[in-house]
Amino acid sequence: MPRNRTPVDRTEKRAEIVTAATTLFVDDGYDNTTMGKIAAAAGVTANTIYWYFRDKDQLLIGVLDDIHAETLTRFAALGEQPLGDRILWAVRELTRYHRLVDTVHVRKALSPEIDDWHSGFHSTWEGWIASNLTHSGSPSADIEAMTRVIVFVIESMLTHPNTEQQNRATVDVLLRITKTGSTTFATFPDPF
Repeated sequence: MPRNRTPVDRTEKRAEIVTAATTLFVDDGYDNTTMGKIAAAAGVTANTIYWYFRDKDQLLIGVLDDIHAETLTRFAALGEQPLGDRILWAVRELTRYHRLVDTVHVRKALSPEIDDWHSGFHSTWEGWIASNLTHSGSPSADIEAMTRVIVFVIESMLTHPNTEQQNRATVDVLLRITKTGSTTFATFPDPF
């Protein structure tokens, strides 16, 4: 008679599935990762995954939630490092997960759940940016627009990779602009 496998806690089994999915989504991409591949990597049947996740998008959200929770913990450990250093840290973190970032931006148009997750992610980080801008003395009337500009710059760094030195220079200029509320860009001649 075959020996029964030792029962595994539901939370532990879910974590194993999410870990397998994370590795495959990051390494192979969401579209190239089937539920069957995830099941094989997690050591379960494909049907077992559906006991924990309704579909692949819900599994993606599970992956994103776990990565985000772990990232927030590591981010908190940065303490009171300068704002520019923390922004660059976030850029490096997001770069590690560039395939997931790309996937979320594509899937949010197709999945209301992923769109909600994306909105919550942005709300968390935009709130943090706005709080830091307020604390650093940026003009309150400009906080919302400055927050959007910082988010746009971070997203640009992800889609158009630069060297660490180039990213540092960009963030330094950006933070000088947000602190003073002014820019020398307005003095450039009109090219038209």
